Amino acid sequence: MEAKAIARHVRIAPRKVRTITALITGKAVDEALAVLKFTPNRAAKAVAKVVASAAANAEHNLELARDALRVRRAYVDSGPSQRRMHARARGRADVIKKRSSHITVIVADE
Repeated sequence: MEAKAIARHVRIAPRKVRTITALITGKAVDEALAVLKFTPNRAAKAVAKVVASAAANAEHNLELARDALRVRRAYVDSGPSQRRMHARARGRADVIKKRSSHITVIVADE
């Protein structure tokens, strides 16, 4: 049985979050949370919240044991981008894209 959790509109670029989700795919939930706790990256905190939420969904909704849960899939889709202007020389402007992410974690029993 699988349980899923999604965090939407997280204001971190998807490219940066994907490196973190690659660390935890296939690991046990407790091991994944331990890895994320000691990863010095801002995205690790957001991914840890989603993993904990998926584990809680599996425990409460599907009545699965937390010890048997593994991170089956963790993937990141790009969310909407905010566009900002950066003033340049001679009255020109450049566009800065502030990107966001949708983080999805699926946990399943072994």
